[in-house]
Amino acid sequence: MRKSHPVRRAVLAGAATVSGIVLLLSLKPASDPGSSAAAGGAAPPVAAQSPQGGRGAGAGTVTGDAASTQYGPVQVRLTVDGGKITGAEAVQAPKGGQSDQVTADAVPKLNRAAIAAGTADIDAVSGATYTSAGYKQSLQSALDKVAAGSAGSGSAGSAGQGSGGEDSDGGAQGTQTLTGAAAQTQYGPVQVRVTVSGGKITGAEALQAPKGGQSDQVTADAVPELNQAAIAAGTADIDAVSGATYTSAGYKQSLQSALDQAGG
Repeated sequence: MRKSHPVRRAVLAGAATVSGIVLLLSLKPASDPGSSAAAGGAAPPVAAQSPQGGRGAGAGTVTGDAASTQYGPVQVRLTVDGGKITGAEAVQAPKGGQSDQVTADAVPKLNRAAIAAGTADIDAVSGATYTSAGYKQSLQSALDKVAAGSAGSGSAGSAGQGSGGEDSDGGAQGTQTLTGAAAQTQYGPVQVRVTVSGGKITGAEALQAPKGGQSDQVTADAVPELNQAAIAAGTADIDAVSGATYTSAGYKQSLQSALDQAGG
């Protein structure tokens, strides 16, 4: 019998070994990139999406359309922050004769009701049916503008003074409603509440003012002017209203007290 050559035997043995390895590898289950997730493993991380902020998250002032009534126009200006009413004032209201007293009595109540309700669905003030109806109409107009994005839309606390009520500086300070201490005058107490947003006065109203007799007319004439002066000046350094010296002095004193709380 013919002998096998030693070299040939080595080649055949090596080939058999390689064949065995290939066979073993072919029996191992394959894996794919998604197998760990299919088996309950952690899936690749997905970048989180932050919700888009709506315009209601900002703050600013918005003025409703003037509503005509039998006794004169009523126009409401609101301060809003985070979609909520934080300040309300009537920039126009019936004046003259009996209307002075009706306005002095009704408007502060309507302002407070608007802030408390957050809507135009507020009760009419007894004895001020027409003024209340006009107030509600103008208030709804202002709220419609807020819903449409006409109020400030910067970061919370930015006061709207520019176009469309937006403040370009994006102030970091929040909106605050601050009530000053009641200032005693010869004709009764005067107490002022202000809304401060982005370091600016965006709303002002007198919670208390002299009432009764001639004081009713003085208050009706002077307080709206003092409110507007406070907003325009941004400080308590405002001029007294002619014919309302005591009321003006008390107003300025209470206004300064309120601003002191805001560091102003």
